[in-house]
Amino acid sequence: MHKFDLEDRTTEFAKRIIRLCRALPKNSMNNRLIGQAIGSAGSVGANYREANDALGRKDFLHRLRISRKEAKEIMHWLDLIEEANPELKSKMQELKQEAKELKNILSTIIDNTEKKNNKDTRTQKAGKETITKIQ
Repeated sequence: MHKFDLEDRTTEFAKRIIRLCRALPKNSMNNRLIGQAIGSAGSVGANYREANDALGRKDFLHRLRISRKEAKEIMHWLDLIEEANPELKSKMQELKQEAKELKNILSTIIDNTEKKNNKDTRTQKAGKETITKIQ
């Protein structure tokens, strides 16, 4: 069975982006793109890890939303790196797919957490109404 650890997966993704950026020709355009891409890719995993140590559900969701935002942002930077370096198009497809998958995974976690929050809130409200009626 394949072990699934999103912390490891996001870290490996950032490492792959670093390796890509090391291979890019050094020029003013790529230098700007490199900084942005590495920052966004690293933030996906960093914010996911922070979410795992969140102080509560609200903090957890906030960190996950930041992580998802960074996953969307790295997709943008990868598109621009591909435009500036068309010879890397085939190499870029796997990275772009991974960024999309990470974004989708984070979206699912966010959606499921929000649904659970809504369900818990309704349960709490129903419980308060029952207590009020009993009194």
